[in-house]
Amino acid sequence: MLVKSPLAKPFPIMPEIAGATPRVARAGYKDWGRCDLSYIALDEGTTVAGVTTQNICCSAEVDLCRANLAHGRARALVVNAGNSNAFTGQRGKDAVDAITTQVAGHLNCDASEIFVSSTGVIGVPLPIDKAQSGLRAVFDAAPCSWEDVTHTIGTTDTFAKGATASAMVDGRKVQIVGIIKGSGMIAPDMATMLGYIFTDAAVDAAFLQQMLSASNKTSFSCITVDSDTSTSDTVLAFATGKAGNKPLTSYDDAGADAFAAALNDICRQLAHLVVRDGEGAQKFIEINVSGAANDDSARRIGLAIANSPLVKTAIAGEDANWGRVVMAVGKAGEPANRDSLSISFGATQVARNGLAVAGYDEAPVAQHLKQNEIQIGVDLGIGAGRATVWTCDLTHGYISINADYRS
Repeated sequence: MLVKSPLAKPFPIMPEIAGATPRVARAGYKDWGRCDLSYIALDEGTTVAGVTTQNICCSAEVDLCRANLAHGRARALVVNAGNSNAFTGQRGKDAVDAITTQVAGHLNCDASEIFVSSTGVIGVPLPIDKAQSGLRAVFDAAPCSWEDVTHTIGTTDTFAKGATASAMVDGRKVQIVGIIKGSGMIAPDMATMLGYIFTDAAVDAAFLQQMLSASNKTSFSCITVDSDTSTSDTVLAFATGKAGNKPLTSYDDAGADAFAAALNDICRQLAHLVVRDGEGAQKFIEINVSGAANDDSARRIGLAIANSPLVKTAIAGEDANWGRVVMAVGKAGEPANRDSLSISFGATQVARNGLAVAGYDEAPVAQHLKQNEIQIGVDLGIGAGRATVWTCDLTHGYISINADYRS
């Protein structure tokens, strides 16, 4: 039994989204005595956008999502937990085709409007018979809450992760909800594990894609738990249009800026929740990089620090070893000047212009590191680039969870 992360946040009260009906059922992909198949039916006219993993060994589900995103329309989402169906060849593709065919037949829609994700062990084909029987059960299941879905899509997650926001668009209040799963194999090039966003706003698919891609760049693509990019990473956003607003097509439309801000907020919240549930995590770490050559360089430097096992274990041990941050900056392969580098922990600057601060008192830093939320600041002093990334510490708990993952 996984112990709930000490960094967990309570699941928020989330509104229903008109045009999106969630249901869950048990397909039995693993012998864990709980629901493991989620199904969200979407009304006709729903638009969709998405971002998927950059991992070359991606699953058939990711291939399907990429192909179907080109059409911009969605009628259903199916999520399987306990089996990633990745690295399974034709058998994996056959399983995905069987799912899309069955759901499309049930909804009397085109297969290109069905989206599928799977998460769990790599290299084991998804059993078609269990998927099909699970779908038959979920079609007859009663609608459920977003929290029920979040529990159902989880694997090594220790708490349900959700976020909600709203915005005024064309004189109407639109709602947005988001759910996500993920706690390990987190170093996304685009998103993280499996995340889904639903809104009742009417949004053109191309504009929804533009906004989601922009939000991803400063949220999901700025987090890391263990430097490993999953074969299954997918984030999808669905807009049902049931709020009745004039469809958003560009930032020139009334309310577009407000909607984009709400979407950014949802993505940022979800990204933070994944880091808070990092396998074995005890501390949530924010790394602010400034003075870099440009923003992209700042992000890469931030991730080099965030992915360093030496930095992460020092934080776990509450050791104010800022020399490890110096090392991580230097190995990032980005423009940097040793003699202009400054570093801070919390509100305390420990190094300035390439040297330890004269009279540096480690006591306030040591006190800061005893907290469960840590801030590290790095200023390279060479430009105007800046970025913020988030990670967690590396503890014995990470080893225990992953050593026993298939047991």
